[in-house]
Amino acid sequence: MPNSPEPPDDDLADLFLRTTKRMRRTQSARLSPLGLTPAQARALRVIGRAAEHGDEPLRMSALADYLGIVPRSATTVVDALAAAGLVTREQDPANRRATLVTPTEAGRQALTRMFEARRDAAEEIFSALTPAQRHTLRDLLATLAADSPH
Repeated sequence: MPNSPEPPDDDLADLFLRTTKRMRRTQSARLSPLGLTPAQARALRVIGRAAEHGDEPLRMSALADYLGIVPRSATTVVDALAAAGLVTREQDPANRRATLVTPTEAGRQALTRMFEARRDAAEEIFSALTPAQRHTLRDLLATLAADSPH
């Protein structure tokens, strides 16, 4: 029996895009009860990660760089997080023009709930794979992500 031809790479790209869209929809649905958009959740994760590692509070400009957005967009996201009581802002004592952002206790609790929501969403999507397939997928995605700046 002859080998079937390999599917085109654009098919691979389409499958990958459909899977990431499904992941985003599933995570968004699970984040919705927390009152967070995906952009707010991502920003809170970045802010929380900096605080978790004992780093200095994150500057707004560093947050914008990490998220790959313009500073004005980062300000809008942080404004929403601050209004929800999830982060605080303070002037950087080393640079009065810079603003530092740190999670509040409510922000840390939201991060825990976000982690659980992301884990549950991932379990829902990846449950179709065997443990060996998950391991292979993790390795493949790590290889692809290695070239990513973030």
